[in-house]
Amino acid sequence: MKQAELVIIGGGPAGLCAAVSAARSGAKVLIIERNKDLGGQLLKQTHMFFGSEKQYASLRGIDIPAILISELEKYKERVEIIKEATVVGVFEDGVITVLEKEENYFKIAPKALVLATGAYEKYLSFPNNDLPGIYGAGAVQTLMNVHGVKPGNKVLMVGAGNIGLIVSYQLMQAGVKVEAILDAAPKIGGYLVHASKVRRMGVPILTSHTVKEAIGKEELEKAVISQVDEKFSPIEGSEKTLDVDVMCISVGLTPLNELLAMRGCKMKYIPQLGGLVPLRNENYETSVENLFVAGDATGVEEASAAMVEGFLAGLCAAEKIGYRLDNFEEMKNDYLKQLEELRSGPAGKHILSGIEQIVL
Repeated sequence: MKQAELVIIGGGPAGLCAAVSAARSGAKVLIIERNKDLGGQLLKQTHMFFGSEKQYASLRGIDIPAILISELEKYKERVEIIKEATVVGVFEDGVITVLEKEENYFKIAPKALVLATGAYEKYLSFPNNDLPGIYGAGAVQTLMNVHGVKPGNKVLMVGAGNIGLIVSYQLMQAGVKVEAILDAAPKIGGYLVHASKVRRMGVPILTSHTVKEAIGKEELEKAVISQVDEKFSPIEGSEKTLDVDVMCISVGLTPLNELLAMRGCKMKYIPQLGGLVPLRNENYETSVENLFVAGDATGVEEASAAMVEGFLAGLCAAEKIGYRLDNFEEMKNDYLKQLEELRSGPAGKHILSGIEQIVL
């Protein structure tokens, strides 16, 4: 049985910030990350962040992990990192089980746990949606921004949220033609600044449209799209066929929180937050004592909010097991104020209406 004071599951934006915050408080921290590199979604994000200086505004996502890892180095005597390891169980007695590099299986009994597992991409159902050339937006970002591989030549982007708009712009920067961006909603979901950039480059944004069918033998060759009515049902006779070799699906994320459900946390389905999420208090502690959550696992938002939630959860988790900074209340209130500011815009009202339903 491996011993640990505070275990953080997930080394993405929320997990790294939780580790920095907890280590700064004096707690011994163990980060468990399933991938080879720390950073999570940040490693794919080449665009500059909004927010304030505290949320690394004007920096690109790909540059932020190095800053956080450098901060962790200051507390290296009390920070341990295990990569290429998957937490496969969180049990009622507080024990968690880990499979490292698919060969080393071990148990840990931490005093507290911060779960920052992020989210996974939603998908669309339509005929031939399994053809090669049909990707999630995260896969396209990984190909381009991590591995430097162009996914294709002509792309149909499905989804006009921030991710869909940003990835469309990145595709065009890589020399890929974006034939169209479509969204089933009557209005785009992303920021107008992102939409304006792609429109200026001649890309049509088709609202109230969906994919009816993908066509191809060995790989994607064409996409049939159509308009939808107010009930999101396809309108017969409105079909159009686009010659594309890539379809990028960007229709939202779902919180990745099966481990929370396994542990017995109280959960609730909240559409505004992306799906099934845990109930938690303002410290981001769930209904299970000493089990904290941060980032997309507690509700899908921007990476800026995930990082602040991580700082807050790490601070509070460390305090709960006996590591309280002299300025604990000041720091906690500052993080809460940052979250309030990040959620102050029109999109934030949608998030806040969901959060109201899960606060313990």
